[in-house]
This record gives sequence, C-alpha cells and structure tokens, in this order.
Amino acid sequence: MFHIREAQEQDLPALSHLFNAYRMFYQKPDEVEACRAFLEERLTQNESVIWVAEDPHHGLVGFVQLYPSFSSTRLRRIWVLNDLFVKPAFRGQNISKQLIGACKNLCIATNACGLVLETAIDNQIGNQLYPSDGFVLDTAFHHYYWNVS
Repeated sequence: MFHIREAQEQDLPALSHLFNAYRMFYQKPDEVEACRAFLEERLTQNESVIWVAEDPHHGLVGFVQLYPSFSSTRLRRIWVLNDLFVKPAFRGQNISKQLIGACKNLCIATNACGLVLETAIDNQIGNQLYPSDGFVLDTAFHHYYWNVS
C-alpha cells in the first residue's frame, strides 16, 4: 500500500533523485544537486505544493508538484499540475491516480476552480492517464511560449 502525503524538507534527498529522473524523461541533463536546490527553494518559499507517494519498503516512488495561479475569468485560484512522475518499476499500480486525487482534494480545500496541465504530445502514458482521470484536452485555445534564452 502506498502512502500519499505532502513532501517535507527531510524528503529532499530522495525527492531530488525522483525530480532529476522526471527531468531526464524530458531530455534534460542529469543535475541532481541543481534539482535539490530548486525543490528546496520551492518548499522553503512556499511556492509549490508537492505530494509524494511512499512505499514502506522502497521509500519515495513518485511525486506530483503543483504551482498556484489564478483564473481571471473564473475569479478563483487555479492549480498548475506541473510535474508528475512515478518510478518505472512502480507504474501500473494507480500511484499516479492517487497523486492526482491528492491534487483534486487540494483544489477543493482551497476553493480552486480546477487543475491545468500540459504534457508532451508523445507522452503516451500521460496522454492516456489524464483523460481517464477526468481531464479534458483543450482544443479551444492555443498555448504560446516565449523563452528568454
């Protein structure tokens, strides 16, 4: 049985490795120490909410990170589900759905209007998971990006 709970500062060593693996999935370099510094800043500055999935025998096996934002048209908070990752050996055990469930509960508890997320077009697992958990693919809006570098 997996325990879903909010991440604590003492989780940073294990969480940093999970976060690094998540980033490497998206073709980013192996940077565990930079991941730790990034996560530590998010936690200590209360800039994100991170839920972890913990196995009593294997430690942390997954996480989800949310950032708060606001919807001007809905006049309410909205949460950005920015990162979701489960170790490959633990996939297929509904851990992702349990983590998403914690996110949905956070939305309700904070009177938010919902969750938004994006995932790579070629992320087959995510593109099957999200619709099966009630997310609707946005076909009404284009999403644009501007990068500094």
